[in-house]
Amino acid sequence: MVSCRSMGADTHRTIDALWRIESPRLIGGLTRLVRDLDLAEELAQDALVTALEQWPRTGIPDNPGAWLMTTARNRAFDRLRRERMLARHHEALGHELEMEQREGDGRLEDSVDDPIGDDLLRLIFVACHPLLSTEARTALTLKLVGGLTTAEIARAFLQPEATIAQRIVRAKRTLSDARAPFEIPRGAALAERLSSVLEVTYLIFNEGYAATAGGDWMRPALCEEALRIGRILATLTPEEAEVHGLVALMEIQASRLRARSGTDGEPVLLMDQNRALWDRLLIGRGLASLQRAEALTSTRGFYLLQAAIAACHARAVSVAETDWERITALYAELARLTPSPVIELNRAVAVAMAHGPAAGLALADRLAAGGALENYHLLPSVRGDLLVRLGRHAEARAEFERAAKLTHNERERRLLLDRANRSR
Repeated sequence: MVSCRSMGADTHRTIDALWRIESPRLIGGLTRLVRDLDLAEELAQDALVTALEQWPRTGIPDNPGAWLMTTARNRAFDRLRRERMLARHHEALGHELEMEQREGDGRLEDSVDDPIGDDLLRLIFVACHPLLSTEARTALTLKLVGGLTTAEIARAFLQPEATIAQRIVRAKRTLSDARAPFEIPRGAALAERLSSVLEVTYLIFNEGYAATAGGDWMRPALCEEALRIGRILATLTPEEAEVHGLVALMEIQASRLRARSGTDGEPVLLMDQNRALWDRLLIGRGLASLQRAEALTSTRGFYLLQAAIAACHARAVSVAETDWERITALYAELARLTPSPVIELNRAVAVAMAHGPAAGLALADRLAAGGALENYHLLPSVRGDLLVRLGRHAEARAEFERAAKLTHNERERRLLLDRANRSR
């Protein structure tokens, strides 16, 4: 065991961070064993409670994921034995549990090299079952696979927390009532669920890339998990251009992670990043995936277009040498494909870089007048940046202060307030 010097709040914060990383695999493995999503979640939570009780006294285990899985599996075995549930199922499950416990230290057996046997991927496809609405699939997968709280999901969707909570409960009930199999679908069923799986994977990555709330600017473990899932999907569906497009997008975006924060964890925005810190290996992988996607289709989809935009940044040695005209055109194409005020806001930034801040501000002002992004903190943030470039510092300060009030991320709030102070 690793000694834990602080036995109180520090240990609990560490456990919370570990739970974010380990809970998806834990729930996936338990769902495979007990074939009941609610029971798997309950057993996982029981293991977490036990960790919260024991680890402040005993220290964090060397392999916390294995510890949690072993604890949860033991609870599963005890519960099934105590309640005498389905005698034949109990006997088979008990045999499987005992065999796994004899095999080693309780580590998760399935690896990324065996995608068909990947519990996490199975869990995603169950959560993306066609019986559920798109909103329910996304919320449930973010909860189970992303390890996000209901409050964080609600903020990501700009919806009340109670609405998201009810959506998750109803989704799990629907899957339970339908006895949805815990498996990766094949053939037509795979294609049917694929777009939803891609959407959810993308949302998980984005939560890691720019955390919606809390004290961390990023959650790299979520980015890594989304990338792992994306790579598995690419091997399962090698002829799907959008799968390779999403993988390309995530690889290129992930290449910037090291440059996106300073020595003290403070955010560093794209325009200020040291591009020497960008991971060239990930960029190379991303560009290769983009090339593969483009070879598969003549019609660019949502992820392929975004990957093409990311590639423009990755290929440029500096902000000044970035092909902003091409980025502007790609955002216009993306907006035609998927009309969205957020995409229009990104296009406004590109227009400002290609044609000057006044042109970008005109687009941002139209978005502000429309009201669709009234509670979206990046709209006043963008407007503040453009106003600074136009020398309108008092107006810029007000915009940065408004953006700081709207964000739920503490690191981002400090950045915005600092920019407000520098606009005086």
